[in-house]
Amino acid sequence: MTHGKKYVDGIKLIDRSKFYDTDEALDLCVKTGTAKFDETVEVHVKLGVDSRHADQQVRGAIVLPNGTGKTVRVLAICKGEQADAAQAAGAEFVGAEEMVQKIQGGWMDFDVVITTPNMMGVVGRLGKVLGPRGLMPNPKAGTVTMDIAKAVQEAKAGKIEYRLDKTNIIHCPIGKVSFGKEKLEENFNTLLGAIVKAKPAAAKGQYIRSCVVASTMGPGIRINPNKVG
Repeated sequence: MTHGKKYVDGIKLIDRSKFYDTDEALDLCVKTGTAKFDETVEVHVKLGVDSRHADQQVRGAIVLPNGTGKTVRVLAICKGEQADAAQAAGAEFVGAEEMVQKIQGGWMDFDVVITTPNMMGVVGRLGKVLGPRGLMPNPKAGTVTMDIAKAVQEAKAGKIEYRLDKTNIIHCPIGKVSFGKEKLEENFNTLLGAIVKAKPAAAKGQYIRSCVVASTMGPGIRINPNKVG
């Protein structure tokens, strides 16, 4: 695979055999994120758990102190007072069964779906569509709730969900290159703190096996796993 000139220049700044401290790694991430657009900075954390076991799942949601830098389009599937509250809180799309039908018809112009427990029977029909995209509302992520206004506000403020993939890795955005090192570090520490707090009792051995940060087009930078969280 051939890499572009900017990627190659970025690689020169990084010692691939070294584990960096968080602040140094994020500083390098900002320096190597030189694309013409404002690159997203992502964290990839490999955990010492086995996601095939129900008692070793790691999943939750957290509001990043500096947001994600992304405009989030919220769909609230609810009725009555909750629908009014969702609209007042700034949800772009609000509705009930008609929204479910719209999604079944192929409409996907939203980033987060929030609903109330009494609507889950209807929303459940969308499992095959929303599930694979990571958009299915879930009580653990705070997206199935009676406090719709709070959930909409949090989504707008930069709430992210973290969950294990099949290879026991969590992938999460922590902001944009333009945030600079300090804001990215605040977001990083908030996310890693939550992941450490969510450590399952059944997890044995070293919990954080590896941690890498990278901008969208930049190289991966390894962080010392013993010094995070």
